[in-house]
Amino acid sequence: MTLWGGRFESSMSDALWNLSESFSFDRALYRHDIIGSRAHVTGLVRIGILTEAEGAVLVEALDAVEQEFARGEFVRHANDEDIHMAIERRVTELAGSVGAKLHTGRSRNDQVATTLRLFTRDAITQVVTVLLDLIAALREVGDNNHGAYLPGYTHMQRAQPVLLSHHLQAHCFAILRDIDRLLDARDRLSISPLGAGAIAGSSLPLDPLFVTQQLGFRHAFANSMDVTSDRDFVAEVLFDLALAGVHFSRLGEELVLWTTAEFGFASLGDEFTTGSSMLPQKKNSDVAELARGKSGRLVGNLTGLLTMLKGLPLAYNRDLQEDKEPLFDSIRTVLNVGAALAGAYRSITIHVDAMAAAADDELLVAIDIAEALVLEGMPFREAHEMVGALVGEAVRGGVTLESLVAQHEELSSFTGLFAQGEALNRRRSPGASGPKAYLVQAYRLAGDVMQAEERLNAL
Repeated sequence: MTLWGGRFESSMSDALWNLSESFSFDRALYRHDIIGSRAHVTGLVRIGILTEAEGAVLVEALDAVEQEFARGEFVRHANDEDIHMAIERRVTELAGSVGAKLHTGRSRNDQVATTLRLFTRDAITQVVTVLLDLIAALREVGDNNHGAYLPGYTHMQRAQPVLLSHHLQAHCFAILRDIDRLLDARDRLSISPLGAGAIAGSSLPLDPLFVTQQLGFRHAFANSMDVTSDRDFVAEVLFDLALAGVHFSRLGEELVLWTTAEFGFASLGDEFTTGSSMLPQKKNSDVAELARGKSGRLVGNLTGLLTMLKGLPLAYNRDLQEDKEPLFDSIRTVLNVGAALAGAYRSITIHVDAMAAAADDELLVAIDIAEALVLEGMPFREAHEMVGALVGEAVRGGVTLESLVAQHEELSSFTGLFAQGEALNRRRSPGASGPKAYLVQAYRLAGDVMQAEERLNAL
């Protein structure tokens, strides 16, 4: 029988059991459920509901159950509907009659909410650690290829030359925003639901603030109905993970392009590529394709959760059981993809000459000619029109832009702009892609990374 069966005359049907049971996936919460239960027991001892001896027996049983899980020795019984009831059932077996007191002053509603917040708090720490390592890998590629440059693209058309390090740091700043959002979410979820009960609290003299301190949460709940039904923190974290996945997808798409024969900008190490079951010559950048593809499930997990939440009345409803699988899946996906991308970038070989050859496309100098005219007093729109006309003439006539500039009465003094690397060196406004601007940017990125690391280490 289940631990809630007193009111019922018949057992749950197999069809409902198959729909209802969650132990198959929520067993991942075992450690955090036990942490919450220890704090709950300590709180019950403090207010005199349990004696010191009874509390010690329960804590000892909880410790034993935790060890059973850790060693892979925990045996699920047929009636263990979820991880919470499984642990309580086993504690009762070990502790005897005192085990029946474990759930005093507590509902699965506040218990589950507490456990999930504890789990999510720790998971965010893991994810942030992986994201920081990915940033480190991207910075290493830039440092190991100092001075390398490539075309920057808009609309997937060559636009202007950029330092490789500048390009990679653009990804770093995006991932730092992911880290900030996750750590902010971690702060916001730091509310202890224990003591809220099923919906309206308890007649027992519970002390939620004491338990809050035991669990390391920042605040005790303010409203029992809100805290037992609140899954804002799950939605927020799923959004943060989905957006990180979108950033992973962009990295993946880029690696797919760079490692094609058509681009030829880079090669990944054999340990991060795969072959073809048919074509002997193939070396596929599967790590990049999977990073791109996995973003879809992250967005789907967020969408599914929000759709589930949108019609729920206060307070707890069983629908909320559907919060866990998408959360578990998104956390696991981001951890796996982030680690794989970091490894892929550390295996990468940058083909510096191929990048430079593409970035030295003379048409990328067009904006520098227009801006040189601006410095001489010409309105930008007139300069844009003049240079654009020359570009069109060069393309249609099959001649070089440099030759037309050299022959032009007003522009012949600008032929030096076509020197190799000159267009890159002229990108010197704050935050720009040239070498001088890069130094300031690199210093700022290093400081931002250090702040994120300090914030993580302070947890």
